[in-house]
Amino acid sequence: MIRKQISIFLLRTVASVFGMWLCISWFANVSTSGDAFIRVNIGDFDLINIPNSMEGMLFIVAGVIFSIVNSVVKPLIKLFALPLAIVTLGISTLLINIGMMALTIYLLPGVEMDWWGILISSFIMSLINSLVNLLLLPYNKK
Repeated sequence: MIRKQISIFLLRTVASVFGMWLCISWFANVSTSGDAFIRVNIGDFDLINIPNSMEGMLFIVAGVIFSIVNSVVKPLIKLFALPLAIVTLGISTLLINIGMMALTIYLLPGVEMDWWGILISSFIMSLINSLVNLLLLPYNKK
């Protein structure tokens, strides 16, 4: 059971890496300043330190962040926004998806995207996640 859930999460993470590669390549401005491309510090400890030569790691980090945001933050937001979803007949879910994409872009250091890019990227990621869910439908029923 746990092995199945982990494999589904990893497959969704791979799909998110591919989707974030598309979205960042098409709509984002990536700045590479300094000696590190991505650096996340906690005090004096470097949590993530990816040099400029490993620029491709950005997409993997972006996909993992998007997967974590979608699996942890999004269900909580949807729970609290349930009355709004009922009143708007589910249209608020689109706003939640846009917010999750904006949060992912905000958490990525050195990546900037305008609101139109975030809007289109959220639709692209929703499409990719829908296709993955469609492919995983027979696997989830076992």
